[in-house]
Amino acid sequence: MIKKFLLSSFILLSLHSFAQEGTASPYSFYGIGNIKFQGTVENKSMGGLGILPDSIHVNLQNPASLSALKLTSFGVAGTYNKESLNSASSSEKARRTSLDYLVMAFPLRKVGLSLGIMPYSSVGYKLEKIEADGTGSRYSGTGGVNKVFVGAGYQITPKLSVGADFAYNFGKIEANSTAFISNAQYGSRELNTNEYSGVTFNAGLMYKTKFKKYDLVSSLTLSPSTSLNSTNQRNLAVITYSSSGLERVWDSQDILVGDSKIKLPTKLSFGAGIGEIKKWFVGFESTFQGKSDFGNKYASNVSFENATKFSLGGYYTPNYNSFSNYFNKVTYRAGLRSESTGLVINNQSINDSAVTLGLGLPVGGAFSNINLGLEYGKRGTTNAGLIRENYLNISIGMSFNDKWFVKRKFD
Repeated sequence: MIKKFLLSSFILLSLHSFAQEGTASPYSFYGIGNIKFQGTVENKSMGGLGILPDSIHVNLQNPASLSALKLTSFGVAGTYNKESLNSASSSEKARRTSLDYLVMAFPLRKVGLSLGIMPYSSVGYKLEKIEADGTGSRYSGTGGVNKVFVGAGYQITPKLSVGADFAYNFGKIEANSTAFISNAQYGSRELNTNEYSGVTFNAGLMYKTKFKKYDLVSSLTLSPSTSLNSTNQRNLAVITYSSSGLERVWDSQDILVGDSKIKLPTKLSFGAGIGEIKKWFVGFESTFQGKSDFGNKYASNVSFENATKFSLGGYYTPNYNSFSNYFNKVTYRAGLRSESTGLVINNQSINDSAVTLGLGLPVGGAFSNINLGLEYGKRGTTNAGLIRENYLNISIGMSFNDKWFVKRKFD
């Protein structure tokens, strides 16, 4: 019964993920929006660390780790986001709730397989510029890019594993720009709709060995540069505003802009760590990404540079096999993350840093668990007329683990 329930939930929640608005960041104005974290709540709670092979937790960042799975796993997670947006002269607040991922994974001897869906990027901004004479413009955007993925990991030797995943990316982004002049009866609106599609690829290596009683782990992943196809359409309209601020369209015209391509840059990650896997672990990971080549047609003050990210994190489980004290079985996670996003506005590099905490709470037996994550950070700056975001992300993920494919000995 529970397996049928999980599969039904997978389908229903997948439909919801296609249309969600998962950010309120003004920096999602650029390119295809803010790139979402491509890992689980467990990884996010350790500063984004994704170098661990795990027998019951799915690692979405390095497909080579799938070969370590011992149980069939179903995972789902969502995040509540609270942001404070601050300029040099004012501040605003925003809240969002979004689905982070849905994933299934299962072992087949030396091979681990996974499939799932998650958002790749998210757009959700509202910007306004009003001059002293009443002339002004408004910009808003919604949508994002999602990805459906399949992955596999293979254990070459007890120490070395390789893996790869393929993703089909799809989604729609709508960008609305309106302009009006003081004392003029009508204003103008330009609505641009971009539909994206394309395939991305990610390959990984993972090496694990022993040094005395300690486990040593190293990880390497590579995502080669690829392109997404974009079908573009534009609608031009003459509008007025009501007293409540709602738009009324008086005349409009659709213009087929044509197809184009956007290039996603190459990304390379490597990391290493040490610990006793069933008790504690600490590690680091570095990510380097090439320069993007997309922007926003309304912005002339934006450029891109190489992006980097550094993560440091780990976990501690007092006694995963404890029968007398529940809190001894809880996994406690923490981490730090520092990132240069690669976006440059008004000659200011947009950076993002955060501190993270998390708990892994066993439920329903020895292997299933609820994972809670807390991330507090800041993005951007108030210099050069820009905006600094202070954000709090509260994430909850559920991981159900069991042996689903066991041959019956008796009918």
